[in-house]
Amino acid sequence: MTATFDFSGKQVFVFGGTSGINLGIAESFAAAGADVAVASRSQEKVDAAVELLGKAGGKARGYALDVRDADAVEAALADHAEAAGGVDVLISGAAGNFPALANGMSPNAFKSVVDIDLLGSFHVLRAAFPHLNKPGASVINISAPQAFLAMPMQSHVCAAKAGVDMLTRTLALEWGPLGVRINSIAPGPIADTEGMRRLAPTKEIERQCIASVPVRRLGTVSEIGDAAMFLSSPAAAYVNGVVLPVDGGWSVAGASAAALAMTSPHMS
Repeated sequence: MTATFDFSGKQVFVFGGTSGINLGIAESFAAAGADVAVASRSQEKVDAAVELLGKAGGKARGYALDVRDADAVEAALADHAEAAGGVDVLISGAAGNFPALANGMSPNAFKSVVDIDLLGSFHVLRAAFPHLNKPGASVINISAPQAFLAMPMQSHVCAAKAGVDMLTRTLALEWGPLGVRINSIAPGPIADTEGMRRLAPTKEIERQCIASVPVRRLGTVSEIGDAAMFLSSPAAAYVNGVVLPVDGGWSVAGASAAALAMTSPHMS
């Protein structure tokens, strides 16, 4: 069940917002009355997301780009700011992942995830700052448990997301005095997402994962949307520099063991 928030008249930009958790976040804000812009690499997905968001709530706008291209990110944000008057809420969620042992991964494969997750986040945050409606703007990076939990087959993601969380904390120090808050959300096991399909490809592995979550279920995309809206609302006006796990307690109750169980079938 989605919580009740009012973002009428607010401008929300979601990078990576055309699928999975990030699209769910965009839908949550649209349903709460916000005008939402999304960006991802696929023009087809961008067009589909814009249509969906238009039906869910306010106005919608989309951009096809790669967050690794700093100029493209800057141009999209400038275009949006000129059309909409700025950005009230920024979500940086573009990410890449694939299970792979470190000693079986090419340097380019490792670099690609770091470039999307970490360097891409820097591009988004740096380019967005001049357009944030401050004071009062909220920035949220979409992190992952891999940022603080070592997981087999995930060395590239662990390194990249740990960097994203430190970027969050550092910018909380730099931007806080200017009235801009920045936090991270680390979603746990979320149903019907590409991440779960990749890391829990069988029903048995999914069952083991659910058994390791204290609330004994997978999370929902809408629950991540609720967390994002809370962090961007006046109710969280004193929350800054936080990495918030939204995982039913998974990260404090055996997540490392669960991750081993989830990834071990790929290690033979």
